[in-house]
Amino acid sequence: MGEEVSNTQIIFNGYIDGFPTESAMTVKASTIKLQVPNGCNDDVLVKSLYLSCDPYMRSCMSKIDDNYIPIFTPGLPIQGKGVAKVVDSSNPNYKKGE
Repeated sequence: MGEEVSNTQIIFNGYIDGFPTESAMTVKASTIKLQVPNGCNDDVLVKSLYLSCDPYMRSCMSKIDDNYIPIFTPGLPIQGKGVAKVVDSSNPNYKKGE
């Protein structure tokens, strides 16, 4: 049985017009087991070490019809890039600790 850790996310409730305010965000707390669930094949569980916070994300947060990148879905995390460490894996291409 895998260890459980807390996971905190700051989620935007809707699209942002102007400066984001605290009321436009929701803090979601949950726990995650540090183990790929049984029966999952080729899955990888990673721990984020560094997350990007780039200017293009501002465009993602605004509902612009002619955007050069996909906009985010309110209530879900914004996609971005980062560096992570493999915590557990059922994928032969990614080993624990990489």
